[in-house]
Amino acid sequence: MADRKKSAARRTRRPAPPSIRKNRPVSARAARAARAAPAAGRESQADRKARLAKILRALKKLYPEATCALTHRSALELLVSTILSAQCTDERVNKVTADLFTRYRRVQDYANADAAALEREIRSTGFFRNKTKNLIGMGTTVVQRFAGRIPETMEELLELPGVARKTANVLLGTWFGKNEGIVVDTHIGRLSQRLRLCGSTQDDKDAVRIEQDLMQIVPREEWTWFGHALIWHGRKVCTARKPDCPGCALAPHCPSAGKV
Repeated sequence: MADRKKSAARRTRRPAPPSIRKNRPVSARAARAARAAPAAGRESQADRKARLAKILRALKKLYPEATCALTHRSALELLVSTILSAQCTDERVNKVTADLFTRYRRVQDYANADAAALEREIRSTGFFRNKTKNLIGMGTTVVQRFAGRIPETMEELLELPGVARKTANVLLGTWFGKNEGIVVDTHIGRLSQRLRLCGSTQDDKDAVRIEQDLMQIVPREEWTWFGHALIWHGRKVCTARKPDCPGCALAPHCPSAGKV
């Protein structure tokens, strides 16, 4: 009888929670944040907005002057840099454009570029053949359709080869000062999910829904700055592999603090 009871106890014993099994240290700050944060799927839109307001205040203290990390002096340079930044770091792009912008000064230079030469100059940014095609196509379209002027509307920018909403949002917000949308890159996709800012998707690659969700809760006048600030925070603190939850100023408002 005693042996049967012991056997039943072993079968019904529940495994320890993951945090206990892994014995992963969690800071007191992150632990408090985890207890206070709402469970996924239970937070109302109003509560999410209220929590976002606290996140915005924290980001303002951290990155009051957050802006685009791509080096540029004109709308054309920012457009070219953003096209080159696909699947490439801003640091690498800036190294490439430091020389590239001395050779290609006007949009006509891209329209008339020799593809082989341009490929060699941007090779280190990756996907250089496709990017070369897009840059030459962009130059040709701007010359032929827009009289050499970089478009200033979302609709017109999306007509350019190599330009999707992310690139258009970067150009409109950073250069033209127009808040038409929110940039969604890998950092913003990751942080929007960790911070539980999206109500319609849990996929950090779903840029369309992430942007729509963020536009509903972030004040429009903050769209451009918010995107840059979140990117900076993703690079400095909330990194993909080893987020610094104990040292994160957003931890008290983050449901994922200490759990990633």
